[in-house]
Amino acid sequence: MTHRQKLNLPVDSQPAQSLPQVLKDNELVRGMVKESADELASVNLVLNEELSDDSRLPEVDMALEKSEAVEVKVQEASEKLSRVNRGLEKEVQERHNLEQELSKVIEQQQEALHASLHDALTGLPNRVLFNDRLEHGIEQAKRHGWSLAVMFLDLDKFKTINDSYGHEAGDAVLLTIANRLTETTRTDDTISRHGGDEFLYLLMEISDEQDAAIVAKKIIQAVQVPYAVSGGELTVNTSIGISIYPRDGTTVDVLIRNADEAMYRAKQNQSGYAFAGEKPSPKST
Repeated sequence: MTHRQKLNLPVDSQPAQSLPQVLKDNELVRGMVKESADELASVNLVLNEELSDDSRLPEVDMALEKSEAVEVKVQEASEKLSRVNRGLEKEVQERHNLEQELSKVIEQQQEALHASLHDALTGLPNRVLFNDRLEHGIEQAKRHGWSLAVMFLDLDKFKTINDSYGHEAGDAVLLTIANRLTETTRTDDTISRHGGDEFLYLLMEISDEQDAAIVAKKIIQAVQVPYAVSGGELTVNTSIGISIYPRDGTTVDVLIRNADEAMYRAKQNQSGYAFAGEKPSPKST
């Protein structure tokens, strides 16, 4: 069996080996070459000691000279392999360092991208990501003939929570609300923190207003579940404005603006939610 077979070195029918594996195989070869050189040196020494000058023939001297020359070459080959292996070890370490650095850079880029598209407090998509998803949703709705809804949520009298319990308590309530809203979303829907105590909800592929109304009622009920704060519990209400694509607009800005206006009407009427385009009730006049 050859050294190649013993060491399982790459052959044409085998896939290319990794650099660490090549280094390992080279080290095995170097050891075998070094061992062969040592054995050859030992044999030459014994022959020189055993054969006296009187009994040695010229042919024996020539053979010994060639054997010693081979010994030198094998030793040189062992030393060269050792230098090659040191270079490979350095290459492996440098590659490992580069891979770690690349992994770190990619992780930092992903973290930066996530931070640029998500709200720092709640982790929800921010305005930029919401607008992008709404734009994509409009394109899909246009292509497939769907309707979709944009909901604009505003928490009623939320400022009093910050004033009465502090901003830390207010942030805790916002985070809880974000979690509750996330639980009401379907896979294709998006809930976003628009800023402050305002949220946006993209409801994809609805049949009619009733679908949006059902979700709005669920949101109101989820938000109204009492929140634990120092000294007791508090209840938060929300007002929701709803715009429908394509009836109330065909662009991101128009749909959000109309939902915002409907939200103010719901807040004035204390109706919980209102649709864009609805006539004001007597309470708001």
